[in-house]
Amino acid sequence: MRAQFPQRTLLSLALSLLFLSMARATRGCSSSSPQLLSQLQSQANITGDTRLLLEPYILLQELNTPTLRAACREYPVTFPSEDTLRALSKPHFLSTVYTTLGRIQHQLDALRQQSPKTKVFPLLERAKWNVQGIRNNIYCMAHLLNHPLETPNPTEAGSGASPSTTTTPSIFQTKIDNCRFLWGYHSFMGSVGRVFREWKDGSSRSRRHSPRHSLLRAWRKGASRIRPSRSSQSPMSRVQVPW
Repeated sequence: MRAQFPQRTLLSLALSLLFLSMARATRGCSSSSPQLLSQLQSQANITGDTRLLLEPYILLQELNTPTLRAACREYPVTFPSEDTLRALSKPHFLSTVYTTLGRIQHQLDALRQQSPKTKVFPLLERAKWNVQGIRNNIYCMAHLLNHPLETPNPTEAGSGASPSTTTTPSIFQTKIDNCRFLWGYHSFMGSVGRVFREWKDGSSRSRRHSPRHSLLRAWRKGASRIRPSRSSQSPMSRVQVPW
């Protein structure tokens, strides 16, 4: 019995990501790095969800068996690992993700051209534009950090595409290769989302431990320990503490 994919869930995911992508196109670059960082994290988390592309592809290509699903996860496509991404500096991380997403765009377009008559076709078209929206936001973030985007070496960013071969793969092998690419794509975006979350958490900790915030917190803590005497509660003896 063939599994049915919940169309309502898929539509909700697609519309959410489409909104996040189009927001940058209509308003240009945001001047708020925390807002832009939150948006990038949301975009990466959504695109990391396998229900957006991989699951529909598996069902439509009749790859929904334990053996074939396991084959999809043994992808030969080279993407930067999460440890590699986390070890990069912020400018290098942005450049690596930007370049890798450019290769993903080309691969999504090639996959779209292979299957223009299948139901997954409109999903691939939306995914291509969603990736472009994320790239636009990464460009904006690099601009806010005053670090121009640089193209990393292929060994650092990964190819983002299947290695070329001299023989023409069979239809079945092409399905498996595409499945592996989609799995790698979702896994890569999940890793990107987690790194952006660490950026966000680190920024929040920096604000909490800033000198101004620490002094204010210490004053409030000390003030809470002082219990006014009964005489000090009268209107004439009440003293206002200046800020």
